[in-house]
Order: sequence, then structure tokens, then C-alpha cells
Amino acid sequence: MAYDPDNVFARILRGEIPSRKVHEDEHTLAFHDINPLAPSHILVIPKGPYVSFDDFSEKASDAEIAAFVRAVGKVARDQGLAGDGYRILANIGENANQEVPHLHVHIFGGKRLGRMLPKE
Repeated sequence: MAYDPDNVFARILRGEIPSRKVHEDEHTLAFHDINPLAPSHILVIPKGPYVSFDDFSEKASDAEIAAFVRAVGKVARDQGLAGDGYRILANIGENANQEVPHLHVHIFGGKRLGRMLPKE
């Protein structure tokens, strides 16, 4: 999957599409998902043009990587999710049904979330 500079998250970063921002720093942005799947459903994205974790871990600076990891934890704490627990999820590539070609982590919380994947 190639990076598309006109993907929805790139457009949010450029201010072309509004978002309900909960965190922003030099390297990351976090905002509420427009179609939440849990009482709390927040997306955390790097500001750089990265498609996946493998792309990000290969090309991002140490500062970008640290900021991204710290942003996920900070958002979970700030949203009151750290005490009862939360789930983070990143869909990478076609087999995982990645819909937007910009690295993003979903933070889900606010209720019991059940199994990650069904037993086979």
C-alpha cells in the first residue's frame, strides 16, 4: 500500500477536514473516531507520511517514534482509560483491512471489549 497524500488523515493534518482533537504535539495528533466502536474510540496518528508500523519504524526519527508511543499512553491516561483497561489496534495492510494508507492506532475503552479475535 503506497502513501496517498490526499488520504483523510493527511487532510485532517492539513486542516482541510475538522476533527475532535484530544492531543497534539510536534509529531502526533489524536482525535475521536467519527464512527466510534466503543464508548471511547480515539485515533492516534503520526504527522509524518507513514503507511504502516514497518514503514514508520524504518523511516521515522527516534523523536517521532518516541512521541507516537508516548502519545498513545498519554491519551489513554487523559481519557481515564488506564485504570480499567483499554485496547490498542493497528490494522496494517490488506489482510488486516487497513482502510486509510496512513499509520494510525485505535484506542478503544470505556467498556469490556471481549476477545480480540474469535477462537477457531
